[in-house]
Amino acid sequence: MSATAVAHKRGKSASGASAGASKRRRKADSAGDRGKSKGGGKMNEEISSDSESESPAPRKTEEEEEEELEETAQEKKLRLAKLYLEQLRQQEDEKAEARAFEEDQVAGRLKEDVVSMEGELTQPLSAQIQAPTPADIRVLRGHQLSITCLVITPDDLAIFSAAKDCSIIKWSVESGRKLHVIPRAKKGAEGQPPGHSSHVLCMAISSDGKYLASGDCSKLILIWEAQSCRHLYTFTGHRDAVSGLAFRRGTHQLYSTSHDRSVKVWNVAENSYVETLFGHQDAVAALDALSRECCVTAGGRDGTVRVWKIPEESQLVFYGHQGSIDCIHLINEEHMVSGADDGSVALWGLSKKRPLALQREAHGLRGEPGLEQPFWVSSVAALLNTDLVATGSHSSCVRLWQCGEGFRQLDHLCDIPLVGFINSLKFSSTGDFLVAGVGQEHRLGRWWRIKEARNSVCIVRLRRAPAAPAAPAAGS
Repeated sequence: MSATAVAHKRGKSASGASAGASKRRRKADSAGDRGKSKGGGKMNEEISSDSESESPAPRKTEEEEEEELEETAQEKKLRLAKLYLEQLRQQEDEKAEARAFEEDQVAGRLKEDVVSMEGELTQPLSAQIQAPTPADIRVLRGHQLSITCLVITPDDLAIFSAAKDCSIIKWSVESGRKLHVIPRAKKGAEGQPPGHSSHVLCMAISSDGKYLASGDCSKLILIWEAQSCRHLYTFTGHRDAVSGLAFRRGTHQLYSTSHDRSVKVWNVAENSYVETLFGHQDAVAALDALSRECCVTAGGRDGTVRVWKIPEESQLVFYGHQGSIDCIHLINEEHMVSGADDGSVALWGLSKKRPLALQREAHGLRGEPGLEQPFWVSSVAALLNTDLVATGSHSSCVRLWQCGEGFRQLDHLCDIPLVGFINSLKFSSTGDFLVAGVGQEHRLGRWWRIKEARNSVCIVRLRRAPAAPAAPAAGS
């Protein structure tokens, strides 16, 4: 090969190498620019302070930069998650503080109510009651069959009584005269005045005296205008005899119970049904209510007393009697009294599932020697927010009791002579008189018949001993 050819080949090779190096440099620079631009974009989005650095960062490969960026994203996610959890914790702490504050307020109000109630009960009303004499008893006759239930109007001026003859009578307390009679309705007859066609087992009157409710063995609840005795509505829904009725005080909300084991809630003012609650395992015998949105029931043969919390649709179950619990009455918002066919009377506190006091054989024993059985307790009543309780049986008397030792003791005060089944008892709101519904038969059946008894409403005047004179001041 000639020298000229060799020089030309070397020049071409050198020129080619230079061009290749230049091409590679431009490609590398271009790749570096793309990586720098790509990396710079991501860094500006996530960490803004990197662009303000005075000295340029050492150049890294694209793989190293992507790996570093991925780790930074994970760290950010972790940081945000921790921040979110911290915010949730703070929110829960604030809610807990608010709940604790509300509970403290509620507890304070309840404590004030209890103190106020205890202050009222410190007045020994029962100790002032004198034993009634026969002259203190007025007998009102009008029903043909046994009286089953009665109520007193809030103003203490009138009494409503109902009986197994399916009639309802309104009586004047002052004169003892009949003010109105709702007669028995004949089944299937058209055009007749409304009324009951089967035994009336229970009644209730609203605390404003506007509405009267009555329930019967035909599963019906009839609503009346108490003043005029005009029929307003008929509530249906129970599947067996309606055995208990009570209005919530200060409202027109009506509670009902039945032998179908249920408790129903009604709004009488709106003529509407609200809800049904279940829980009892046998026919319910009686029901009562006061101002709270709850009611209490006597569960008959299932052996339980239950407190129904209507808003929560829950119930508290109490045990203590050995027989069928046939009657119940609230003494105040925290205590109640019940009676059973095992002859016992129980005092209850809503915070304890067992009786605070249990008086066995409250009306004594009956039967041949060696075969004695206790007299059934067929009715109970309590003078609201006091320590005075009354119980009825078929032992020829109504008994008055004193609730002592913070409702942990039941002391016998005196007897009121009344012959027959005492199927219903009610105190007047002032405590000036007690009304008894007397029948020849028990309100729930015909196990015995006391022939010498008279089906009647008995008004018993309650006399109080004069208050002891105040002690003279020292030095007077």
